Amino acid sequence: MTRFLVVLTDVRPLDAVSRNERTSPERRRQVVGASSREAAERIAGAFMALGMVRAGRQRVKVIAVGRRPRDREHLS
Repeated sequence: MTRFLVVLTDVRPLDAVSRNERTSPERRRQVVGASSREAAERIAGAFMALGMVRAGRQRVKVIAVGRRPRDREHLS
């Protein structure tokens, strides 16, 4: 089963040297788990209505976690 995380982060300034999410991720403000894509999109929609997101100072990300491959042939 695929679970989803909805993450509200601060937007990194444009003058930042490192913009790599793996080495220096954006600061997280809120993280919410959801069991379906539809639920995650509804939560993300609520976050997108926030003033800081609408002003471009924060960002909403929907991330799939625990995804399993549909076919296991590539593992052999």
